[in-house]
Amino acid sequence: MNIRNTKILVILLLVFAVNVGAKESGKSVVLTGGDFSQWRDNTGQWQIVGDVFTKPDNNKLLSSKPGTGVIVNGPAGRTTHLLSKEVFGDVKAHIEFMVSKDSNSGVYFMGRYEIQVFDSRQKKSQYPGIECGGIYERWDDNREPKGYEGHSPRVNVSREPGQWQTFDIIFRSPRFNRRGEKIANARFEKVVHNGTVVHADVEVSGPTRASAYNDEKPTGPLMLQGDHGPVAYRNIRIEPAGPIPFFAMDTATKDDKHKTAKEQVEMVKELGYAGIGCTAGKELGGMLEELDKNDLRMFAVYLGANIDADQPSYGPELKEAIEVLKGSNSILWLFVQSKKLRPSTAEGDARAVKVIREISDMAAEAGLRVAMYPHTGFWVEKVEDAIRVAKKVDRKNVGITFNLCHWLRTEDEQNMRSLINSAMPHLFVVSINGADSGGKDWKQLIQTLDRGTFNIGRFLRTLTRAGYTGPIGFQGYGIGGDAYDNLRRSMEAWRKLSEN
Repeated sequence: MNIRNTKILVILLLVFAVNVGAKESGKSVVLTGGDFSQWRDNTGQWQIVGDVFTKPDNNKLLSSKPGTGVIVNGPAGRTTHLLSKEVFGDVKAHIEFMVSKDSNSGVYFMGRYEIQVFDSRQKKSQYPGIECGGIYERWDDNREPKGYEGHSPRVNVSREPGQWQTFDIIFRSPRFNRRGEKIANARFEKVVHNGTVVHADVEVSGPTRASAYNDEKPTGPLMLQGDHGPVAYRNIRIEPAGPIPFFAMDTATKDDKHKTAKEQVEMVKELGYAGIGCTAGKELGGMLEELDKNDLRMFAVYLGANIDADQPSYGPELKEAIEVLKGSNSILWLFVQSKKLRPSTAEGDARAVKVIREISDMAAEAGLRVAMYPHTGFWVEKVEDAIRVAKKVDRKNVGITFNLCHWLRTEDEQNMRSLINSAMPHLFVVSINGADSGGKDWKQLIQTLDRGTFNIGRFLRTLTRAGYTGPIGFQGYGIGGDAYDNLRRSMEAWRKLSEN
């Protein structure tokens, strides 16, 4: 075979390796039933039974009765791990489990990223991630502390040992380029424990402790930990994760018929949006409450900072928003202004770093992230401005937003691919809308998603190829007319775009 053909074959194999996850996780799989045919060999002492319960004379062990549909890790509760034959990438998983008193297990997505299973009912946490529903920590013997990047659940909703519990999880696999290099981390998009959201949009930078593998790949098996104590599982269902979250900005949700938070939330839920991004203010608490009631997310809250030394760095609404949003993992959508400096001038970088670090520290204490919001005419005006400042701020919870309409207004469309690739290490959230290529005013640059000459499908495909798996919001500023109809049309367009 000549060198040219060899290179072509290598490229094709790498493309297959990158995309195989989508193909192999494109069907629904049930992993608990009448036999172990869905699991790899060496099932140890795992047994198939009809039901389990805590042993009457020893609540640290589980007993069972004959039947099928439940798997339990043997009479002693310590055996080998189970790994599925099927490998998965992006998935939506439903898992039911039971532990005995003080017992411990874990569900490892791709055999690498663990959601902790533990009897943590009314127990004080020893470290982040050990709690039931926690994203377990990573481990490095050369670090102090050796455990790191563990994420505790927002609330402890564990039930008493001996009771069945549930996880409903949306997981996104890490992304790799054609050279096999990782370009985006794995992400737990949503973790629901016993009906309560305990995590939203949490990245995992590598395999957690005690994983089956130390490397990272586009796909991997589901693993059930079997050697840490008695545990049983049933009704494990794995299905495709579906498109990434699509939410509505409140610029698109308000009209004469939808003035209150309740009216807006009910509308976006009916139309299939994953939640809302809104402006900070007195109504923020009410909006968050309505979203929680409807199992929707507050994705981002729009507020500002000022980098002029003789001006307040931020208003009281910022601290108020942080307090309201505490523990929600929402994003502070931070626009950055200056009355003294022209947009995009690096002269203000030192002051901006100081201000944004102060905000990021407050946000981190509340479990929140900060994404600079490039805005036409503001000091952080362009995506490249936000990238430059984010690099200098150098805080894990500080990133950027890619706002389509402001990018089209201030920059050259031809730089789309290179700019998205540059933004990826810092990109927390994206906003989109229909728009006209070469548009000059907001009526041309912000339309419903089904309108405009700009190729939004190409933009989304570029995001996907760059490895982006985070949330995307619909920008509806100034469109006017009926909010329901605008959102309906945009959701229909989103669904069609997501199929391609």
